[in-house]
Amino acid sequence: MTLRGSERGLVRVLTAILAITAVLACGAGQVSGRPGGDVPGVRWTAQHDAPGTYPEVRVERGVHITMSDGVVLKADVYRPADAAGVIEQKPLPTIVSLTPYSKLMTGLIEQAAATPGLQSTAVDIVRRLNLSSTPISGFGDLMQALDGGMIQTMLGVDRKLIGSGYTVVVADVRGTGQSQGKWDTLGAREQLDTREVIEWAAAQPWSNGRIGMSGGSYSGINQLRAAEDAPAALQAIFPVEPGSDLMRDVVAPGGGVGTTFLPLWLNSVNQLKLVPDVASMIQGTFDWTWFNDRIADPTTNFDLLAQALLTPSLEDMPPALDGALDETSAFREAIMGHPEKVNVPTFVYGGWHDIFANSATKLYEQLPLPPGRKQLVVGDTYHANPGAGTGVPGAPPRLDVLQRAWFDKWLKDIDSGVEAFGPVTVKQQGGGWVTLREWPQPGVTHRRVYLSADPSGSTEDSLHDGSLRPTGPGAVENLTVAPGLSTICSRDAAQGSAGMTAALDACAKDSRIAERNALTFTSAPVAEETVISGPINVRLNTVHTGSDGFWNVTVNDVAPDGTSTVLTTGQLTSSMRAIDERRSARSVNGDLTAPFNPLTLDRLLPVVPGAPTEIDIAVIPTQAVLAPGHRVRIDVYAGNAPKALPFRPMLDASGLEPQQVRLDPAAPSFVNLPTDKPIP
Repeated sequence: MTLRGSERGLVRVLTAILAITAVLACGAGQVSGRPGGDVPGVRWTAQHDAPGTYPEVRVERGVHITMSDGVVLKADVYRPADAAGVIEQKPLPTIVSLTPYSKLMTGLIEQAAATPGLQSTAVDIVRRLNLSSTPISGFGDLMQALDGGMIQTMLGVDRKLIGSGYTVVVADVRGTGQSQGKWDTLGAREQLDTREVIEWAAAQPWSNGRIGMSGGSYSGINQLRAAEDAPAALQAIFPVEPGSDLMRDVVAPGGGVGTTFLPLWLNSVNQLKLVPDVASMIQGTFDWTWFNDRIADPTTNFDLLAQALLTPSLEDMPPALDGALDETSAFREAIMGHPEKVNVPTFVYGGWHDIFANSATKLYEQLPLPPGRKQLVVGDTYHANPGAGTGVPGAPPRLDVLQRAWFDKWLKDIDSGVEAFGPVTVKQQGGGWVTLREWPQPGVTHRRVYLSADPSGSTEDSLHDGSLRPTGPGAVENLTVAPGLSTICSRDAAQGSAGMTAALDACAKDSRIAERNALTFTSAPVAEETVISGPINVRLNTVHTGSDGFWNVTVNDVAPDGTSTVLTTGQLTSSMRAIDERRSARSVNGDLTAPFNPLTLDRLLPVVPGAPTEIDIAVIPTQAVLAPGHRVRIDVYAGNAPKALPFRPMLDASGLEPQQVRLDPAAPSFVNLPTDKPIP
């Protein structure tokens, strides 16, 4: 859209008024660019939202980028232009994004967002939408992402960023969208493609050779992989909701195959890659190589998912499925990132209930960069609503604002001050945003809190109302729980669906329906504000009726009115309980805090029916604050459908029989909980 001179003047005046108002409010401690009140964040927002140097964007669609093996990737190139539509010829920094979701889809969404008045109207509706006192407040939480920079950062195309003097390249991953070839999901060839696209972009006359990367989810994962021993041209990345250890993030965490997210995801990628380039058909330039490649591989990875759920025994496992349970296979190597090799400035956004929540804080810890060159923001969000809750009083700036400040610093050498932001900025579940100098929060200590059969008196909804206590049980007692379907209405189901079912507060924000088929263990109320920060391990002494089992545990915040809110979750197939000590972590008390299960066939441990079997369940790291009068609760389930199911051979071995938690003074069940104060 081209603004007349008078309109541009009016926008500048309004922007100045808003900036002054924000700064004044910030001084009063009500608005902040980061928690606690930070004028630079307000400045970044005003700068990003002001009219840019270039009022227009010109797009060259379907640009061919030929890989070293001859396969052609297709890309759209977005370039800044003046009010007359004349494209800037001066070489500029370039942002690269590779997507499996089709650049056609990216273009359609981006064009809709750029329609005059459409995005501002949508954002205004979201700001006015107050569902906080309704049973569907979760729907409002999801919609807030539209006002948090989600579209601009997840797609990798921000017209405001382009208007400030950047070129953007969005390319379809090999075998997806309009690109030729077979989809090599995060494999070695795909990773080489990413590097070749970076080198291609850096060599173009419109690029000054300084490359950044943007985009969310799969595009965020691609960024991290490209940044491992990065090519010289790549100088900064801004991954939104990326994963790193995908086996433990989403493919089969704890040996539970992702039966909600994986089918939805594979279906979307495989359908979008079959959408033809209609314009080329009309123009007579249709790519028949693309067509033949799609005919040869129409449903990538669906065979592996089907094998995981349908192969009845270990002896019958086909090679592809066998490879999924072999750490040395090409499949496992492709889905295992190496953040310890990343050597460019990296700004990560994650969500506590994102499908990749397991990786968010671990990524920050593993990046071998000093604070400032690495940054982490974690919101109380799902995969579907990154950025929700940002850009408002007391919160960090929107994601697109942070991204602009990040790239200005590392690609334009502008002293934006963004390296002093954070470095760890998190939304405390149950509280507000906090800025930490390191993760986990300094001052927390891992402490054992024991599971007891004694009633807590805090619930009448669970299968068994047990207690959490600072001392172990006095006598042996077995509590039985059977697999069930109550977790269809749960926060785990919402997480597994990327947040799509999070609109129902009775499921996603209150576990009392799911707990009807759970063993619950609840502490006494805390007397003062108590912080939980870091990884958590739940040790269960178990007894199985079948020759295998599957466990799901959640850590909950229980309010005085009985509302039970899941803070974090973990799951484990009993026969996959083997632990790699080299990659695990223990607290000062010697207990595990982050057990690492290899999840391989060669490390399976038999389960003897009727015999006590100790298992340690890794729970996703989190940050939360318990208000006075609130309690901690551990929920224990014998399943986690529909989010996950064990691999079919393990499922068959379990027989879906009842399972028991054994409360034994000599071998207690407990949670190793990181808190700043003891749990009463």
